[in-house]
Amino acid sequence: MKIKVLSVGALETNCYLVWCPNTKEAIVIDPGDEGERILEVIREMEIKIKYIVNTHGHHDHIGANKELKEATGAPIVIHSQDAKMLTNPVHNLSKFLGSTTKEPAADQLVEDGDVISFGQINLKVLHTPGHTPGGMCLYSQEEKVCFTGDTIFNGSVGRTDLPGGSYATLIKSIYDKLLTLPSDVTIYPGHGPKSTIAEEKAINPFLK
Repeated sequence: MKIKVLSVGALETNCYLVWCPNTKEAIVIDPGDEGERILEVIREMEIKIKYIVNTHGHHDHIGANKELKEATGAPIVIHSQDAKMLTNPVHNLSKFLGSTTKEPAADQLVEDGDVISFGQINLKVLHTPGHTPGGMCLYSQEEKVCFTGDTIFNGSVGRTDLPGGSYATLIKSIYDKLLTLPSDVTIYPGHGPKSTIAEEKAINPFLK
């Protein structure tokens, strides 16, 4: 597995390009903004995008969906409970920031336990509601990596004071779905630097 991270947009969202080095098949995780910049890297790496995956439906994680879909033809994938956020500026919160992010509707809805496959890589969907109702993480047991969106960060957790958020639900998601993973799993969050499960167990003040 190869991973390239691009910090995009005003909120510095981590957009991940993840690909199989043997087949060059790839996915884009959370293309929140700067679609042309993302496409430039895709062309530079000579990878083929199979899916555009949103870990949740907030505007800063979906803002370049349309541009990438038009350029690559790849389907948009999101958890079923966040699907309505893609096309609704109120639900994806862009309206409250002075814009109207209306992206294409999802092409494929996923649920907890589903697997997203590309090349020789399999990412398991872990439904981790709390930041949003349909927030999800993507876990590779073989590669020992987990893309966590805005569920957990290095030393912090996702906001729960936005519509659809629940602190109790988020903490339960983290304990049930993430802290049960092996300690050496690397976390690639939606914002900020990467971490590990072991590090978050040791230092994250929200998990004490």
